[in-house]
Amino acid sequence: MAPLINRRAISAAYRSANENQIKILIKYEQTILQAYLEVVNEQWNLGNLEQQVSYKSIQVERLNTSVEIANILFASARADYIEVLLTQEEALDTRFELATTKLEQLKAQVQMYRALGGGWR
Repeated sequence: MAPLINRRAISAAYRSANENQIKILIKYEQTILQAYLEVVNEQWNLGNLEQQVSYKSIQVERLNTSVEIANILFASARADYIEVLLTQEEALDTRFELATTKLEQLKAQVQMYRALGGGWR
């Protein structure tokens, strides 16, 4: 007899429970989507940084070769010492850029670990 008397209250409680379940489901889906986007962004960032490191490494190798050539030219009196210094400066700047890019790559790896649920808040 009680369900007949409390029919509206039971129906309201049932609808409220369904609405809460839907809200929780939507929040769950948003959380999963956000996590997926974070991982995809970090993967893209890591790939981009890997390419940058590769290009900078090649650039450093070539600039080191140009420093050697500039030294040879200076030794044979075909170049001024300023040219040697400028070449060395450019090579050093590129090494610093490479080190900075590698640091950014390490930071991106940490962010990827974090995006995958790395265990800290």
